[in-house]
Formats: sequence, structure tokens, C-alpha cells
Amino acid sequence: MSVTLYALDGCPYCEKVHDALDDHDVEYDTEWVEALHSERNEVKRISGQRGVPVLVDDEQGVTMAESDKIVEYVERSLA
Repeated sequence: MSVTLYALDGCPYCEKVHDALDDHDVEYDTEWVEALHSERNEVKRISGQRGVPVLVDDEQGVTMAESDKIVEYVERSLA
């Protein structure tokens, strides 16, 4: 799998990205993160920050945060 979404259960911004990925039939893995920002070390290592959602597209070499930007990327590049 080349697309991974780092998300927090119950996060509305993460759900927005999940919905976009599902709507466009994109295959992806979800890595569920800890609720505490201080515990999100893997997200920090990957993206340089601890917020979610974060999308990683290994095939294209893309790592991005911010739900609106991710949805736009999904619609333009992955759909």
C-alpha cells in the first residue's frame, strides 16, 4: 500500500479525508494516532508536526497535512 493516512478516531477533519479517499475508491491504510499530541512521535517524525490528518503517498513522494489540502490532492492526483 502506498497511501497511508494518519488519523485520530473521532476527528472530523480526519473523517473528511477518509470520506474523500473512500468516495474516490483510493486504497489506503490508516494509522490511528494517540489522542495526546505529545504521544504522536511517529506523526512528528513523518511530517514535522503532531497534528492530524496527515497523508503519505509513498509512490509520489508526498507527505501533507491539512484536511482541505489533502482532499484537493486526492481529487486531483489519486481519483
